[in-house]
This record gives sequence, structure tokens and C-alpha cells, in this order.
Amino acid sequence: MTVSVHLVRHGEVFNPDKVLYGRLPGFGLSSLGLQMAQELADGWQETPTMLVTSPLQRAQETITPLAKKFQLPVRTDKRVLEAGNSFEGLSNMRRQLRNPKYWPRVLNPWRPSWGEPYVHQAARMAAAIQDLRDDLMRNYGSGASAVVVSHQLPIWVTRLSAEDKPLAHDPRRRQCSLASVTSFEFAPGHRKPTVHYSEPVKHLSNQAAALPGA
Repeated sequence: MTVSVHLVRHGEVFNPDKVLYGRLPGFGLSSLGLQMAQELADGWQETPTMLVTSPLQRAQETITPLAKKFQLPVRTDKRVLEAGNSFEGLSNMRRQLRNPKYWPRVLNPWRPSWGEPYVHQAARMAAAIQDLRDDLMRNYGSGASAVVVSHQLPIWVTRLSAEDKPLAHDPRRRQCSLASVTSFEFAPGHRKPTVHYSEPVKHLSNQAAALPGA
């Protein structure tokens, strides 16, 4: 009765002004991001049982090639949304942080004080994953899987939580590249999932621009 939930980070976003876009609407994939989504789908071997995505445009566009390939409907789940961030909409963050009015927001990087607490992100993501796991086990059985397109930070803190590691972390050390796959494999009788990480389009993600809020 082993089932899997695969958390996919969306592809590269078109963001020439380098805005920290967070949950803002209107930020879709770049041409490279669309290529990432297509190659990810082209190389996906097992047929998913369910497809789920964040409501944000970049996530919706990333899952579209998978939906077309496997002829599956896509469910939108707000619980796998990008993290809330009070700096959303700003660009050139290094310059912005020289302004004293923003300093109170960065007093506690371990929470973090500038946005949605890590513990809240991990909790909502875990609830979504738990519902998918239960549905797969109850209605589809061993080998069933769900693909969920989400965002870097929620995926990363969910992995840290599943591995019983502190949620506070150095953002530069996140292992969650564009269009990467963080897989949670659930077996009956085991409290924690087995976590696997892969970068199926690494050759493309290595070409991506380093953008804020991606």
C-alpha cells in the first residue's frame, strides 16, 4: 500500500524587473520556464493518479504539460500556495533594506518576522499532503501517486519538518531548484515518509536567472 506525493517546484518565472513577487498575480513562466515544464512532463515515467497545483499562474502553467500528457484534471489547492511575504512587490531588496522603516521586519529571521511563519507553512502543506495520502491509500491502492506543483519555500520547510529538522535555515542552502521534485513515499505502519529529491531538468535550471521570490 505504498503511495507517493511528489512536490514539484514551478519553472522559471518571467521577471525582468526582479520583483519579489510572492503571491502577486500576473507572474507567469518565462520561455525557459515553459521549456522546463514541458521537459519535466516529457520525462515523467509513471502515470500520476492525481494532479494538484497552487492557484498562482506560474504553478498552473508548470502543471499544464503533465495534465495534457496524461489527460488528467487538475485540482487547485490554496494550501500549497507560496509563502506570505511583507516585502512582496518590492525590487532591489538590498537597497530597500537600507531604509530604516523596513528594519523591524527583519528582526527575527528564524520565524521569519517578514512573512508567514515557517511552522504555518509546514502545517498547511502537511495537511494537504496528508489528505492526498489518505485518498490515494483508501481509493487507489499501492503505487498510486499525486503530483503537486508548489513553491520553493513551502516545499523546503515541509521537507525539513518531515525529516525532523529545524525549520529555521539559511535560504542559500535550500535544496529545491526550479522544476525539481521532492517526493514523499508513504508506507503503512510508518510514522514518517521516506523523502527523495531529484532534479530532472537540471541542465535547464542551471541556466536560470537568480530571481527574488522565485
